Amino acid sequence: MTIELAIFYLLAAVTVGCAVMVVTARNPVHSVLFLILAFFNSAGLFLLLGAEFLAMILVVVYVGAVAVLFMFVVMMLDVNFTKMRQGAAVYLPIGALVGVILLAELVLVVGGWAFAGGFETASPVPADLTVTNTEALGRILYTDYVYLFQAAGAILLVAIIGAITLTLRSRGTSRRQDIGRQVHRRPHQTVEIRKVDTGAGV
Repeated sequence: MTIELAIFYLLAAVTVGCAVMVVTARNPVHSVLFLILAFFNSAGLFLLLGAEFLAMILVVVYVGAVAVLFMFVVMMLDVNFTKMRQGAAVYLPIGALVGVILLAELVLVVGGWAFAGGFETASPVPADLTVTNTEALGRILYTDYVYLFQAAGAILLVAIIGAITLTLRSRGTSRRQDIGRQVHRRPHQTVEIRKVDTGAGV
């Protein structure tokens, strides 16, 4: 066993263990910490593949922004998790059904992979060695998978609009921006110029 293979198995085992702990940990703060550790180990796996750009993006975006945001939200919100867990058993049949379906899909994928004799693995580095990983990734995203890339962006936009719609609550004291009123207003409605004598005050 080579050193690279040993490091791969170590990072992969820690990643899988952290993923399990993210779901099974009772304390949500611990779940977020395990999630951060899983991201770091995943970045290490990308480094082993030679995809240093993806590794840095994973650390900067997911660890530096998303996971830290999760941590702040979990620690700042005063959520009574004991009360939230009450009545969770009602949804246990639905969760079990989803778990069984997911397990069946995994069995089909692994079985199909075993019967097909394994998939042809992609090259972890660009075929053209003069091209960097970042440039190769950009070429693939904006040429072969441009429609899927745009579809992913549209799905994220719909998700953002849905999240804003679900969480936006109208309050009597809240002030909203009226863009039409701002555009159609005249300068004399917003600015008043006064000539003030020196030393006289307003």
